[in-house]
Amino acid sequence: MIQDIAPDKLDNAYSARIPRPEDPVLLFDESGKLYVKAQDARLYFTTAADFPDASHIYLFAINDTWYFLAPQTAKCDLPGYEYRGIRELRDLGQGRELFAAFTAYHLWKWYTDNRFCGKCGGINGFHPAERALQCTKCGQLVYPRINPAVIIGVIKGDCLLITRYRTGYAHNALVAGFAEIGETLEETVRREVMEETSVSVRNIRYYKSQPWGMAQDLLMGFYCDAEDDAVIHIDENELKYAEWVRRDDIVLQPNDLSLTNDMMKQFKQNNTAAFA
Repeated sequence: MIQDIAPDKLDNAYSARIPRPEDPVLLFDESGKLYVKAQDARLYFTTAADFPDASHIYLFAINDTWYFLAPQTAKCDLPGYEYRGIRELRDLGQGRELFAAFTAYHLWKWYTDNRFCGKCGGINGFHPAERALQCTKCGQLVYPRINPAVIIGVIKGDCLLITRYRTGYAHNALVAGFAEIGETLEETVRREVMEETSVSVRNIRYYKSQPWGMAQDLLMGFYCDAEDDAVIHIDENELKYAEWVRRDDIVLQPNDLSLTNDMMKQFKQNNTAAFA
């Protein structure tokens, strides 16, 4: 999955660091496209040396490399570099560079969406000691937004409930959705499966989680069993396809980045330690 970058290791602790010339500085435009060179399944970022007079925001470290965010006003013109949408990068990169791009986008989106205080309308500034924005007028603190969401592998005998979204990502997926106020994750699982497919489920069990920076999400994977009399009736506003697909017939996504694909793969390979 995208966060599986071992032996590389993410260090997301906040620090008021100043970039070294070789440190990556990620430059996003107003729409969230990243200025990057994509070559041979690798992503190449601009560095602090490309912006000698700009003030950059420290994001995180991977191993001994520090990653920074360029200010919105920064400009650069380098051969081979162009602005790419974060979804495009999913098919162009891999490894720690792609994970860095996703995670940087998560923080860029948060910084961009919180320039002003939601309480008094004042201007937000950087907190000196933690990853937070603080209103310069009333002192209100804002922390990075993380959306809790579930990915659900619904099992019925030798079949898994495979879906495809009405819009957006075009490959096979699983039922998924966001946790709502006042409900547990298990209740989210039951509600989302019912809303999207009219299937009742039981025996809900947690599998694993995944940060998904391109949507500011924290994804949590669950397997569950459909009731024996379950019949699919899809929500056509959400899905264009939902069927019980036998293990051997499951078509996986074209890459191994997502928790969804990992869960489909575990079932397809009959790895009962993961889903039983």
